[in-house]
Amino acid sequence: MLKYTKELSNKNKLQTESTCEANYVKEADGQVFKWVFSGREECAVGNRTLSVHPDSFLILNQGSKYTEKIDSITPVNTLTIGFNQAFITDFNNSNQCTIDALLCNEGKETEQPQFMEAIYPFTGDMRFNILHLKAQIDQGVSDELLINEYLHHCLLNYYKIYKKEVLATAEKLSFAKTKTRTEVLKRLSVAKDYIISNYDKNFSLEDVASAACLSVNHLLRTFKEAYNDSPHQYLTNVRLSRAKYLLRTSNCHINEIVSLVGFECPSSFIRLFKTKFKITPINYKKNRLN
Repeated sequence: MLKYTKELSNKNKLQTESTCEANYVKEADGQVFKWVFSGREECAVGNRTLSVHPDSFLILNQGSKYTEKIDSITPVNTLTIGFNQAFITDFNNSNQCTIDALLCNEGKETEQPQFMEAIYPFTGDMRFNILHLKAQIDQGVSDELLINEYLHHCLLNYYKIYKKEVLATAEKLSFAKTKTRTEVLKRLSVAKDYIISNYDKNFSLEDVASAACLSVNHLLRTFKEAYNDSPHQYLTNVRLSRAKYLLRTSNCHINEIVSLVGFECPSSFIRLFKTKFKITPINYKKNRLN
């Protein structure tokens, strides 16, 4: 196991780890951002078990108690950033004209902003910034000014993602009251994260609705409004994306990948993969090898 931990003078914390097995019980003493660069890490938060993959990242609020679990044949590489609350408050105050609209308490200044605890897509500027930060850490760079610049941009990128994934999504919901839209979106986010975290298992629509504390009919209507896909369509897309990642990064046979991502029928998988990515799984794998 390889593990590196650094606490900056402003109390921001960084930890990288490469391990096949881990089981930690923790409490977030600040805003916690978690990334996985290879493999999979599970975080149990209350009655939710959230899986973090290389295409996503997880945010936990200060005071959240959670359990980290890794159980893998190959090393799982992770990065965890613990943002000191004073750093985030200062960041918010210095960007007040844009931050007010992004926090849950819209228009109200708060010393301890609560982000939406959820799985977010790890793409675009956020991915570029964090991969560069990870490279700097791996090279042993200890310049706190440089590291804090990366952390500053991490928050900037998160708010961009928040605006798209939370605020813009909430506006799609057909409820007149902002408070109602916010509450429904929180429940839909739980449903979305349940699908992302359990994509390789068999579960029912009732399981998703129960996790989100919504009726099945309410889930079906509002999920489609928010994410432009039904829960089943969303699950299929998650499975296809995971399959694409495995085709690109592993030596697994296609039939094995079909099973790993939760599909039952190879022919159905091949048809769906070609429809979504305009290439067959076999040709995609050959292109990657070439």
